[in-house]
Amino acid sequence: MEIIYGNEVTEISNPGVLSRKLLNFDNSASERVSITEVHVVPGASQPRHTHNFSEQIWYALQGKGKVLLHDNQEMDFKAGDVIRFAEKDVHGLFNDGPTEFVYISVTSPPVKREVIKQ
Repeated sequence: MEIIYGNEVTEISNPGVLSRKLLNFDNSASERVSITEVHVVPGASQPRHTHNFSEQIWYALQGKGKVLLHDNQEMDFKAGDVIRFAEKDVHGLFNDGPTEFVYISVTSPPVKREVIKQ
């Protein structure tokens, strides 16, 4: 069993985006999954990218936004929605709402700096 206390959660900040690494290779022995809480301010985005060897599941907790897909496609994503990306699926997010967008990302297997921008 493991317990990760709040002071053991790493935060990574990019312009308009805060990622809280709740469970990952820095604070856990888990080799099968990582969990991240992501906060995106209005007007901010995470660029399109892929993961060659991992799938990802996003669960929207708060707000609304646009999921950025391949070929410049977009789809609505709002609190309560769940989306799964298979390995190599292009994905990103743009917060087009008036409030902060918050979602949980579950990645399996965990990504160790292997992100490919599109």
